[in-house]
Amino acid sequence: MARTRMVRRWRRNMEVSDDAQYTHTLTTLSEGSVRRNFNPYTDIDWNSPEFAVIDDDDRWILPGTDPIGRHPWYQAQPRERQIQIGMWRQANVAKVGLQFEIILIRGLTNYAFWVPNGSPEYRYCMHETVEECNHTMMFQEMVNRIGADVPGMPRMLRWLSPFIPLIAGPLPIPFFFGVLAGEEPIDHTQKMVLREGKALHPIMERVMAIHVAEEARHISFAHEYLRKRLPYLSRWQRFWLSWNVPIIMRVLCQAIIVPPKSFWREFDIPRSVKKDLFFRAPESRQFLRDMFGDVRMLCHETGLMNPFARLVWRLCKIDGRPSRYRSEPARQHVVAA
Repeated sequence: MARTRMVRRWRRNMEVSDDAQYTHTLTTLSEGSVRRNFNPYTDIDWNSPEFAVIDDDDRWILPGTDPIGRHPWYQAQPRERQIQIGMWRQANVAKVGLQFEIILIRGLTNYAFWVPNGSPEYRYCMHETVEECNHTMMFQEMVNRIGADVPGMPRMLRWLSPFIPLIAGPLPIPFFFGVLAGEEPIDHTQKMVLREGKALHPIMERVMAIHVAEEARHISFAHEYLRKRLPYLSRWQRFWLSWNVPIIMRVLCQAIIVPPKSFWREFDIPRSVKKDLFFRAPESRQFLRDMFGDVRMLCHETGLMNPFARLVWRLCKIDGRPSRYRSEPARQHVVAA
């Protein structure tokens, strides 16, 4: 009987047609995907001369918003070495991005398999799946053009990747928090690079611009999905989730943002520099906290920020004030003259 009640409750939570506001939001997101979408092979002129990748190109030097790019060790390296590190770093970020998108695609289709007929969630999940497929092709093309044989995610996460999407059907709430744990760091990092205004290679600039534009819808859906479902959890379920969310954020962020072991070996980067970059120096610690301002805002709004959860956020070193609104840029205090 307990199992029957659980399945009945799970199916009931799949029904969203009685929530007019949520349905309207999904319709708006779906129509946005129809009106404005990108194709990686028609919206990027890969064969244009300006998109050619050459080794001696200063535009591959990492910007100051990148944790590696702003470190004194990197800035003290010869120009040629800075370019090599920059190309490898950007290729690996793209590889991590496409690997995460593939996990997300599997999870979305797994979730959509179970939604009832007539649900607007099905249509939006399929729109997002199509866009994520385009992103994987766009990222892989970028990696191929750069020419670096990068691994992407750490080996352990690559081995676990076939099993992660399986939870999207029976446990969609933890899955969508995992989605935010992967999307928020990449989106935050790319926005910071674009806002910095540094001259970027056209491939990198175009890929980032397309990804940020479409990722806004994907992150919005994850936030709205969780806002609708979290209030229906029991008190103990919310408590369990409240202290697991920061752990999910920290673990997946570490896997996505920190380069794999082969990076440190290939460029013979000192261990002390690695610790400074991820995440011992004050600037890198602040960079880590800033990634999750929107998730902290979501947790505050949905009652997942209790005293014990705050302690776990602090132990994971991703605590801080919540965003006032989604995608609020990280601003620095202006020093008075």
